[in-house]
Amino acid sequence: MSIDRDTFENTSEDELAELSVPDQVLGFLAANEDRAFKAREIASQIDVDEGAVSTALSRLKDRDLVEHKATYWAITDDAERLEGYSGYERATALFNDQFGAEDKNTWRGHAPEEPHPSVEDEQ
Repeated sequence: MSIDRDTFENTSEDELAELSVPDQVLGFLAANEDRAFKAREIASQIDVDEGAVSTALSRLKDRDLVEHKATYWAITDDAERLEGYSGYERATALFNDQFGAEDKNTWRGHAPEEPHPSVEDEQ
């Protein structure tokens, strides 16, 4: 996306720095880590061309940052892998700015009293 010369000259470098398409895709998938999406759904949600999203997903898959099954894509559950990717930190910061940081106490306030049946008793 281009910008006019006036914006170029009068805007700071930080303000001009936008997330790359892979960072946007990864940020969207991280914000929706409990779901898998088709490339066109991701493109629609982040308002980016589907071809650019597909290319970004392939590159992210090569880095083992996303998982692919049939036509669906999801973020990896490998936290160490994600933390090692610098774009993940930028994407997370952007989404925190837009939607607010997660509050663990709020999450705990909505958590069920009993553990999920799939969780084995650790006693």
